Amino acid sequence: MQYRRFGKTNLKLSVFSLGTMRYLNNVETAHQTIEKALSLGINHIETARGYGKSEEYLGTAIKSGLSVPRNQLYITTKIPPCADADTMHQYIDESLQRLNLDYLDCLGIHGLNTRQHLEWVEAKNGCMQAVHEAVNDGRVKHIGFSTHGALEIILAAINTDLFEFVNLHYYYFFQRNNLAIEAATKKDMGVFIISPADKGGRLYTPPDKLKELCQPFTPLELNYRFLLSDSRITTLSVGAATPEELIAPLAVSHNINELTTEEIKVFKNLENQKNQVLETDKCSQCYACLPCPENINIPEVLRLRNLAVAYDMIDYGKYRYAMFENAGHWFPGMKGNRCTECGDCLPKCPENLDIPALLNDTHERLNGKGGRRLWG
Repeated sequence: MQYRRFGKTNLKLSVFSLGTMRYLNNVETAHQTIEKALSLGINHIETARGYGKSEEYLGTAIKSGLSVPRNQLYITTKIPPCADADTMHQYIDESLQRLNLDYLDCLGIHGLNTRQHLEWVEAKNGCMQAVHEAVNDGRVKHIGFSTHGALEIILAAINTDLFEFVNLHYYYFFQRNNLAIEAATKKDMGVFIISPADKGGRLYTPPDKLKELCQPFTPLELNYRFLLSDSRITTLSVGAATPEELIAPLAVSHNINELTTEEIKVFKNLENQKNQVLETDKCSQCYACLPCPENINIPEVLRLRNLAVAYDMIDYGKYRYAMFENAGHWFPGMKGNRCTECGDCLPKCPENLDIPALLNDTHERLNGKGGRRLWG
């Protein structure tokens, strides 16, 4: 296992962190997964108030005793933004009690996704007053935020100078937040990548077309290598449901250098495939088409179409597309069939895409039963 400095926190975190949103089958499985992570050199465990019994299960494991001393283990929990300090006081106390801890190494504001959330954390007597009091009395060592929000919200949160680290989405198949990573790096903030295997493309179970294009590597290996070769990134979340799911990531944990010539060749092949298959229907993700009068997240809808058409990533596309209209501020926007063909987006598009037709095509390809999620 390799370790990197987590920005201005100065914590040395393993390049893979144990995310605990999926180990919820029972307390025994959770404990076994935690111990497997520790045996493989992972020294950072991330949980959240909103992850069902995750905090409770981790707290049970801590109380019964872990194979690594507390002072060699870094624990992060996440608590949602709220409008007042009293609520945040209560939430911090409850998390510490569930975790059987007297302090947190890191506390993340969980889901700083909207302008209102930003106003709450910037308010003089808001939730951050309680967070700062917890820092002053030693119950919290470092403060950060996680986000599923728009790039503009992420950049604004980084520029508040309230935070020492950020948890965000950034993968080979979603590079929109590169500017946020750049901004965080300039502030010497730690960068934690959320769910690269799952949100990064459901890469545990990739389609045959993608596996073929990625040879001699697996799609998951390539995504990990794309991220770990970027020295700005500290750690990647591995949301293992069982101890066995921790094996694959660790195969690349020793290799965090620059991309090899062979890896670069495969990435170029993936780009060529996308360009050749999509031709004049490729959305380049410039976001110039927004805002949409019908509140359709046009770039994200068309990103899912890009992946489905170019790489047969249909299951992933259906999984993410089902979140529209079902996940609130965690995955905002309406589905493609809400398009009224008003034409507002057409003159904005530098590629002259027939956006209404592509939105309709995406809906036909990917629409299925709507899905809800455990917020994370």
